Amino acid sequence: MKVSIAKTDIMGRVKAPSSKSYTVRGLMCAALAGGESRVLGPLSSDDTEAAVDVLSKIGVGVHQEEHVWQVVGDNFREPGTDLFCRDSAATLRFMTAICSLVTGSCRLVAGPSLAKRPVKPLVETLRQLGVKVSCQGDVAPVVVEGGGLKGGVAELPGDISSQFVSALLLVSPFAKEGVEIRLTTQLESRPYVLMTLECLQNFGIKVEVSKDLSRYEIEKQIYKPAEYHVEGDWSSASYLLVLGAISGEVTVENLNTESLQGDRMILNYLMDMGASVNIGKTSITVKRSRLKSIQADLTDCIDLLPTMAVLAAVAEGVSEFTGVERARIKESNRVLAVKEGLERMGVKVMDERDKLTIIGSKPRGANIDPKNDHRIAMAFGVLGTAVGGTLIEDSECVSKTFPQFWDVLKSIGGEVKIDGE
Repeated sequence: MKVSIAKTDIMGRVKAPSSKSYTVRGLMCAALAGGESRVLGPLSSDDTEAAVDVLSKIGVGVHQEEHVWQVVGDNFREPGTDLFCRDSAATLRFMTAICSLVTGSCRLVAGPSLAKRPVKPLVETLRQLGVKVSCQGDVAPVVVEGGGLKGGVAELPGDISSQFVSALLLVSPFAKEGVEIRLTTQLESRPYVLMTLECLQNFGIKVEVSKDLSRYEIEKQIYKPAEYHVEGDWSSASYLLVLGAISGEVTVENLNTESLQGDRMILNYLMDMGASVNIGKTSITVKRSRLKSIQADLTDCIDLLPTMAVLAAVAEGVSEFTGVERARIKESNRVLAVKEGLERMGVKVMDERDKLTIIGSKPRGANIDPKNDHRIAMAFGVLGTAVGGTLIEDSECVSKTFPQFWDVLKSIGGEVKIDGE
């Protein structure tokens, strides 16, 4: 599906979608709790539906209504088929750990994009805890022979994916001997681990954590059923906020300004670049204004790279983004995808190993290949409203986290045509 975007003034009020990351974490914790839990305000998207589907295949009951998902957990069974995680990295990695609790064998398989992303460090760490598990080289498919965790000390790197740490935290309360997790490198994307710890606490699980988040001690415990409220997603909201900054005025509702989500940093970055930002109790209003360049370390909010690149493209001066190396192993190589897209629009970009430099200018419309990456598609869709003449290929990829994105863009004044409508 192709989407064409004309230059237009944006004006309106929209609601941020619910958080994908919190929805998946809430589902996983509810699945590990005996009895019935309720996930309130969940996000329905490709990634969250992948989590629901895989959990259902190991015996977890999930009854889905529009604003609440009822989850009956802790009744695992051996699946009669492969567990297809689609392209949801969180589902694959969290379920690799959870399948260690299932009596019998589980085989987790991945979609084409996810099949390129690493899982071996998690597999090797689970082996340290007594789990019989293997993967194909560095990636899926993953085969887990369940039966529980012995426990003990587990060491793993913290600079490949925070999801490895979160996966271990989810299952460690079930270990016979308790677990101590030690990180051998500095943790990146720290906010996601804090989000996992917050979710665990909601379901009655306590974790002793060092101040630098390099060590975790988890005793044997029991998950308690709970009501879990999912807050708005700052990652998805970032595109809407940037729309206001470069194309008009947008108010985004359903946002927790005290959120642990790392992508809440978009507020700071917008203000640092000179955007007009008004912060309310649960909403943010951003108005178009003259933007200046920025130097930012994206280590703890790496998903903001495409959004920040769009801002930098129309800002005055030279912007530099560091901490971008891990963006090369996301749904696409986002560093290269951003560089290619911006260069098509006439923007000069310099790519180093862990740094991306963008020289602000007056971008022009272009045909953009988002590499089947939802964040690339949405970011360039936003830029298209400011420059016009933009065509986004494979635009349906936004369904991974924000299925209504193009409709929302239309609702606040975006001139969006889908496949020649």
